[in-house]
Amino acid sequence: MKLDPAPVARAAAAAVPAALEALCGYLRVPAISCDPARAADVRALAGQVAADLRALGFEDARAQELEGALPCVTASWLRKPGAPTILVYGHLDLQPVKGESWNTPPHEPTVRDGRLYARGAADDMGGWVSHLAAIRAWLAVTGELPCNLRLVIEGEEEIGSPNLERYMDAFPEAFEADAMILTDCENPSTEIPGLTVSLRGILEVKVRCTALEADIHSGLWGGMVPDVSLALMQLVSRLVDEDGRVRAPRATVPESWKAAAWDVPLTPEVIREGGHLCHGVEPLPNRGSPPAEHLWRQPAVTVVATTLPTLEVKKNALRRSAEAILSVRVAPGMADEAVKTAFNAELLRDAPGGVRVEAEWTTQASGAWLYTPRGVAFEAADRAYVRAWGRPLLQVGVGGSIPFVDIFGRRFGDLPLILNGVIDPLTTAHGPNESLHLGVFEKTIQANVFLYAELAAVLGQNAS
Repeated sequence: MKLDPAPVARAAAAAVPAALEALCGYLRVPAISCDPARAADVRALAGQVAADLRALGFEDARAQELEGALPCVTASWLRKPGAPTILVYGHLDLQPVKGESWNTPPHEPTVRDGRLYARGAADDMGGWVSHLAAIRAWLAVTGELPCNLRLVIEGEEEIGSPNLERYMDAFPEAFEADAMILTDCENPSTEIPGLTVSLRGILEVKVRCTALEADIHSGLWGGMVPDVSLALMQLVSRLVDEDGRVRAPRATVPESWKAAAWDVPLTPEVIREGGHLCHGVEPLPNRGSPPAEHLWRQPAVTVVATTLPTLEVKKNALRRSAEAILSVRVAPGMADEAVKTAFNAELLRDAPGGVRVEAEWTTQASGAWLYTPRGVAFEAADRAYVRAWGRPLLQVGVGGSIPFVDIFGRRFGDLPLILNGVIDPLTTAHGPNESLHLGVFEKTIQANVFLYAELAAVLGQNAS
């Protein structure tokens, strides 16, 4: 019997305040996975989430923990024979806040101007809590779900999911599903829902310039001895054009995709506000390509660390060596080796001042990912979002690199992978004053209600 989602959606809308209260309770726990001193908080939150899921009716909910890893919560509701099984993934760990300037305490949720401010509010607590709200409404109204459901709430996403595959190997049954919803992604605006279909990969290279056996007096030898700091800056500048974008290699992007990408609402105003540009600083010019191409489908390079002299360690000396670590975002469709070859060609040729140059590439944290969403599951998702948001999902990319998506793509790429979430351009994920747009949260809860019913209808005949 097909269950009617309409009364469930009404109940979910009425219960949004309760969903926000539950979300705020989780956000008050500083579950910062990169800080060993906060490991107990990660474990405590995982235990609380598991207990709440058991109270909701997921009798097997538990905080699984492997040696040397932070916990991963798993749970299942499998009481619908013949119905498909949907897996929902999210993460409960947080980015650190040390050194950031917040307008309100980062671990004390605060509502202001239609947004909920707290570390993790949208990345990713709001994402998976929106599913708990939909589940709670289904159970309250009908006593059951329209499909079978599994939940996987990871505790290490913000440190690159180093043990996620170990959990997949240790608890394979927890990942058995007919379709997967991965919640940790973005919407192009608060009015347009997004379906993420591409990510850039990431590589790192350490560039080292060496010229002297020891630091020497800059007044006595400057003008005849190379300055490794200047040489390093010259080398890095070779990699980018006058706009600061990577010169080579460049990714080949279909013209049809480019034409459609002009509809993505990445206006100069959105970029200025979302990118926190200072007054008078403009976004980089389009140069005939849509902003979405520059952000999602072309490479980028960032200087993430250097040994250049700092204001605190000032001395009139020519330094013996200088280093920089560059983070390189690899566009979908580009081979890592091609990127390394192109960068090395610039970094290792004709060293400025004759300095000795070395380029040491480190193991990538995550590969680029490009996905083609085809089939009835994505048609079902569009119908669900039309009912909740008033429009179907817009296919978008993410300029960042998300290791868990790479892992799911490699392990479960033959399944429908629906990547969505509650982040919007003003969320400031990973930065100070992270926030969740309350309207996005409410509409996503509604979309989840309809999505379960839609997926149950179209995937039921092929259920595992």
